[in-house]
Order: sequence, then C-alpha cells, then structure tokens
Amino acid sequence: MTTLTNWINGAHVASTSGRTTDVFNPATGEVQAQTPLSTVEELNDAVAKAKEAQVKWGATNPQRRARVMMKFGALIEEHMDELAEMLSREHGKTLPDARGDVQRGLEVVEVCMGAPSLLKGEFTDDGGPGIDLYSMRQPLGVVAGITPFNFPAMIPLWKMAPALACGNAMILKPSERVPSTALRLAELIKEAGLPDGVLQVVNGDKEVVDAILDNEDIAAVGFVGSTPIAQYIYGRAATNGKRAQCFGGAKNHMIIMPDADIDKAADALVGAGYGAAGERCMAISVAVPVGKDTADKLIEALVPRVEKLKVGPYTSDEDVDYGPVITAQAKARIEGLVNSGVEQGAKLVVDGRDFSIQGYENGFFCGPTLFDDVTPDMDIYKEEIFGPVLSTVRMDTYEDALNLIIDNDYGNGTAIYTADGDTARDFAHRVNVGMVGINFPIPVPLSYHTFGGWKKSAFGDLNQYGPDAFRFYTKTKTVTARWFSGIKEGGEFNFKAMD
Repeated sequence: MTTLTNWINGAHVASTSGRTTDVFNPATGEVQAQTPLSTVEELNDAVAKAKEAQVKWGATNPQRRARVMMKFGALIEEHMDELAEMLSREHGKTLPDARGDVQRGLEVVEVCMGAPSLLKGEFTDDGGPGIDLYSMRQPLGVVAGITPFNFPAMIPLWKMAPALACGNAMILKPSERVPSTALRLAELIKEAGLPDGVLQVVNGDKEVVDAILDNEDIAAVGFVGSTPIAQYIYGRAATNGKRAQCFGGAKNHMIIMPDADIDKAADALVGAGYGAAGERCMAISVAVPVGKDTADKLIEALVPRVEKLKVGPYTSDEDVDYGPVITAQAKARIEGLVNSGVEQGAKLVVDGRDFSIQGYENGFFCGPTLFDDVTPDMDIYKEEIFGPVLSTVRMDTYEDALNLIIDNDYGNGTAIYTADGDTARDFAHRVNVGMVGINFPIPVPLSYHTFGGWKKSAFGDLNQYGPDAFRFYTKTKTVTARWFSGIKEGGEFNFKAMD
C-alpha cells in the first residue's frame, strides 16, 4: 500500500504523524493509497520554511515570476493526459471531464502570465504643488489554500497560480481524498523554475486546517467546500486577523420560460445536472418550468434523455456520461435524500437507486434520478444533494419562479432559458445570485473575469481568479512624495538647497 507524502522545500517528505486516511478508487471501491494526516508541528515547520523562501520570491521581478507561470502552463499542457488519468483514478471522473478540470485550471495559469500588468499600481502627477502620489501592490507573505475533492486540479490551480504570481508563498492543503494531482502539480511548477519552499503541500484533516487558521505567519486563507465549513473557516480566520475568501455550497436553479426551446433546455439540464455525477458547485439541481404546459413538455423531453445516460468507470471502452461519486458515504447520503423525496411526496420520474454495474458492484455509482412536483419544503430541495439528482419545481408565473430563487439561502449560480430579451434582462438585474446564465446552463466565467457566489455560497468580499484574485493576494501601499529639487522661483538653480 502506497502512503503519499507532503511536498516540502521542493521535495517529497514523509509525514511522521503515524495517522493516515484511505484514498479509494471510486469505481471499484478499493483502497489504492493512503494520505498522511500531518501534525500541527509539521504544518508550522512548512510555514516557517515558506516564510523564509517568500522573501526572495516576493522581491523577484513580476515579469520573471510570470515566466515561471509560462513554463508551468506549458508543462501542464505537456502532461495533460497524465494529470487527467491521475485525477480520474482518485476522483472517478470520466477522462474528458478530468481534462476539462485541468484545462480550466490551466486557463487561470495563463491569465497569471500577465501578472506584471495586473500588479501595476496607480500614479497621480502633481496632486499638489510638487507632490506626486502613487500606489503599489505588494505580496501578503505566506498564504494558504484549502481545496475540495471535486476539482483536484482546477481549484488548487485557481488558488496557487494567482497567489504565487503575486509574489506570495503558499501552503496548499488539498482534499485528503484526492491528493495526488496537487503533489504532481507541485513537481511540475518546481520544474518550471519556482524556488524551493515557495509552494508547500501539506496533507491533513481538521487538525491541519485549524493549525493553518491559527498560525500567525499565514496572512490569508482561501477555501472551497461546504457552507458550514466555509462559515467556520471564515469566522476563525477573521478572528485571527487573516484575510479570507471562503466559498460554500449551492442550490442552483434554471428557469424555463414558456417561450424557451424545450429541446435545448432539456439538453442543457441533462449536461448541467448530471455531468460529473452532479458533484459540482455550479451544477443545476433545480429545474423551474413556468406554467403547466411548459412543465409537462419539459418532463416529456427530459425522461428519455435521463434514461439514456451512460454511467461507468473512466476506464470503460464505451463513452460514459459520468462516473461514480467520491465515497460510499456520499452514495448513501444521496440515496437517503432520494428516499426522503419519495416519502415527502415528490414524484420519482426516473429512479436511480440500487444502481450497479457488472464487475463494479463495489463502486460508488449512483444512477441518474429525476423528480417532478418537488416543493420548497422538501429535503431534496433544501439540501445540496451533490449527486446526479435533478428536481423539478413547477411555478405558475415568472415572478413566482424568480422569487423562489431570491428566497433561497444559496446564491452561487443560476440560469434562465427564454427567447424574450426583456425577461432575460430583468432576470439578470433582479436575481440575487453571483453568476447568471442566459440560455447558458453553467455560467462559470472565463478566467479573466471572476468567479464567486452570493448569500450563503460565499464569505468574503473578493472572488476567485481574475482581477479579484490579484486584489486578494496583495496589499496596497500608497506613497505621497515631494522632492525639494533646489529649483527656485525664476528657474535659477539653487545649489545650496541641495546641500
């Protein structure tokens, strides 16, 4: 059995904690490796080394830091298939989905190649008599990223690339369920020229997370995960004087108006609701058709599409739409919520329970599930299921559908399908959600914009990647300067004033 390592000062280092947790192959249910659960002392030692390495890295010309990003991006492209296979083996994603995971992270690295322009300050000439004002962006020092299991490459890259491009050192704590991809990325960025110690990968559980939050030398923390943990990390980080951006759960709705193209809406819902086994914070988990006729047509279009979905391991010779969920516990939770939906009166249109694949009976597979006649008081509506389950909540009017979203606790992503520009524009302006799609089901912004939700989906006032990332990972210093040049009235040079 392989026990994985930490990445300290540019090398693999075994943890001495004696504690580990299992890393599964979700398709087979077999344990394939073990992740070390590091000690507080190991975390603090990694931080101390990172603090020492950051001094020189932070003083490095931003253009030279950008060159490291350029080489890193080229290495990610070169090793794309290797990274995707590694990711699929631990997470269970299909290979195309895994390549997409790596690609979306790579796109943030590509934006960071332009770090010199993003780090420029401001200048005011002659703000007063002989007075100039200018600002500069400087790195925070040591920062930390705590990343989830569902995107083992993308979200670590979202955290580390901007943080490092800004001149910080980073402590990365990947999910203990999928640690291998983060460790491989650390090897690649070292090959790209990142100095040893500037990126440290420390594996662990809550003990390491709390040590990150309490370490006085860590200036900022970025987190992605569930809302209760996001709120906990944000609160403890703030109490300890740290800057924090913490992204939590989601319950993403898609309104389908009577004038929408039903086939296109149904195709979008299947991709957005069931892709990656629904383990995405931007997954559409609630369809909201407006009017009985729209709802009936939508269900009629969805059923055959959902029933045709192919579920299987990433190693399958056939094209599969999605793979297993991450653990047996996740599978049991999803099926428990499906059971609660039936018990609470929702109409189970496609039943994905008791799903299994020959030869993979011990895998963590969940069949696609579709509900109709779901109401907002049901657990399947209130809970983030994080699995291949789509709920249909019928609404009589557009205003009812809009208010359903407005009243929901979460505000990560949302979408509307309509042929009417006025309705789409009204929706985009009034809905209280951070990312909005118009005839677009998963509105994840491109990497040179910024990603972030509202309400209980996000804690902190700066988002991930794009310009916000460079604001988050730097602090602004403003200088007001006046020079006594020795020039006197009339233009004659006063040499004594220079003494």
